[in-house]
Amino acid sequence: MSTSTSDMLGGATEPPSRAQRLRADGALALITSFWGITFVVVKDALGHGDPFSFLTLRFLVGATVLSVLAGRQVLTARNLRSGAMLGTFLFLGFSLQTVGLTTTTPSRSAFITGLCVLLVPLLSMVLYRKAPKFTSLLGVGLAAVGLYFFTQPDAGLESGGLTSGDVLSLGCAVAYACHILMTERHAPKQGVMGLVAVQLWTVALLSALCLPFVERRVAWHPSFVGAVFICGVFASAVAISIQTWGQARTTAVRAALIYSLESVFAALYSVLLGYEVLGPREWFGGALILSGVLMSEVGAAAWDWWRARVPAR
Repeated sequence: MSTSTSDMLGGATEPPSRAQRLRADGALALITSFWGITFVVVKDALGHGDPFSFLTLRFLVGATVLSVLAGRQVLTARNLRSGAMLGTFLFLGFSLQTVGLTTTTPSRSAFITGLCVLLVPLLSMVLYRKAPKFTSLLGVGLAAVGLYFFTQPDAGLESGGLTSGDVLSLGCAVAYACHILMTERHAPKQGVMGLVAVQLWTVALLSALCLPFVERRVAWHPSFVGAVFICGVFASAVAISIQTWGQARTTAVRAALIYSLESVFAALYSVLLGYEVLGPREWFGGALILSGVLMSEVGAAAWDWWRARVPAR
C-alpha cells in the first residue's frame, strides 16, 4: 500500500473507489493484527507499572512523534476541535475498559467491548439515518455470535447478571463505537497526522489528570520502557494514523467488523508464545468472526455482481 505524504496530511476529497476501499480494508486488517500483538506486550508492561502511568507515557511518546512530523497541522482549528473530541472518546474507551477489568472477568470484558461491532451500525442508523448494506449487517451478526463463543463471557461468574465492571465495559464499547463513527465522519475533512496528534495529546492529558486519584507505580524495567515506545510509536502514532487514513476510504461498519478480529489475533499470538491453548469453542468462534468479516468484504461484491447479471423485469 502506497500513501503519499500529501494524502496522509490532507485526506481524500473524492468518493473512494472499490479498489481504494479494498486497500483501506487491508490496511485496517494489518493494524488490527498488530494491535493483537500489543495485548501481550501491554500485559507484560503492566506488571511493572500502573495503567494510567503507562497510558500517559505511551500517548505522550506517540503525540510527540506525530507533532514533529505534522508540524503546524496540529494547530489548525479543525484539527484541535475534532481531535479533542475523538481523543476524549478514545480515552473513555481505554479508561473504562481498564477500570472495568477490576470487577469483571477478562472474557466478559472482551465480549462486551467487542459488542461495538453491533453498536456501530445501530448508532449509524440512529445518528445519521444511514442504513448499512444487508451483507454488512449479516457479517456483523456472525461476528457478534463468534465473539460470544470465542471469549466465553459466561465463564467465571456464577452469580449471573451484570457487575459494575460489565457496565463500565459496555460504556467502553459505546465510546469505541462513537470513535469509529466520528473518525469516518471527520477523517476525510482533516489532515491525518495533525488530527491524530491532537487525539494522542488529549488521551495523554486526560490520563495524566487521573494520576492523582489512582495508585501509581512505575519500575523502569526494559519490558515497561520497550512497551511504552512500541505502543506509543507503532500502536498509537502509526496505527491510528493508518486507521484514520483507512476510515476515510471505507465505512464505519466495515471498519468495526475488521476490528473485531483483534481478539482473534491476540489469542493466536498468545498461543504461539505459549501463554494459552485454544479449544474447539474458541476455534469455532474465531471462524465465525472471520466469516463475518469475509461476508462484508466478499458478500457485497458478489451481491453487486449478481444483480448486474440478472436482467431487470
